[in-house]
Amino acid sequence: MTTVRDVREMAGSTPITMLTAYDATTARVANDAGIDVLLVGDSVGNTDLGYDSTLPVTVDEIASRTGAVARGAADALVVADMPFLSFGVDDAESVRNCGRMVKEAGADAVKLESGPHTVELTERLVELGVPVMAHLGLTPQRMKETGYGRQGTTRDDAHEILDLARRHEDAGAFALVLEHVPANLAAQVTDALSIPTIGIGAGGDCDGQVLVVDDVLGLSERSPPFSKQFGDLRGEMLDAVSGYREAVESGEFPAEEHGHTADELDELY
Repeated sequence: MTTVRDVREMAGSTPITMLTAYDATTARVANDAGIDVLLVGDSVGNTDLGYDSTLPVTVDEIASRTGAVARGAADALVVADMPFLSFGVDDAESVRNCGRMVKEAGADAVKLESGPHTVELTERLVELGVPVMAHLGLTPQRMKETGYGRQGTTRDDAHEILDLARRHEDAGAFALVLEHVPANLAAQVTDALSIPTIGIGAGGDCDGQVLVVDDVLGLSERSPPFSKQFGDLRGEMLDAVSGYREAVESGEFPAEEHGHTADELDELY
């Protein structure tokens, strides 16, 4: 079973594979494929819950999905992505919400979309035994402020990301997600830290990579430019569901072998 310590020790050695998962079935498949880390991302709001952004996702929704993924993953490290305003507003409430993911839902760690306001919270959570994965660069929960564009493109912004990365490492974070930042910035952050960096749209010099599972499987109608489809499950699902509809409409399904009869029930009236 992959542990937080295992992931931390993979920095600079073995590439870390991380993938989002939102249900037990997907978790089992990813686990059996050897994925190291499963992130129960608040991206579930876009992929599964029909929201236009991650902002409406609730603590209860993440807790429920985290429980399902934890039950499905025998070996992968399970990380719960803390949703918008579930942390950073009140220290005690932040700790309770994060602790719930580990204590009740079965997560191995939590991920925080990070900034200056999460440094002390990261330190406090680690003190209490809740491992923390930090997240810098594009943080979708701030989309009302920053949009979805690339981050860290000026020297000042890049220095801020590097400084925050170091501060979160010092606070005890065991890994850092870098999203949609220039590849040369990600490379320098990776070189500056002893904890592993996991990139998404951050180039190939990070210690690992993460993608949204719907993008990997080809389920998404639209994918970000830094993603890649490794399958076409949307097309296969469309074919299968269309085939089912056509078989029902034509009377081909169900056939005789799809049911059974009981002789004693003949001539009931």
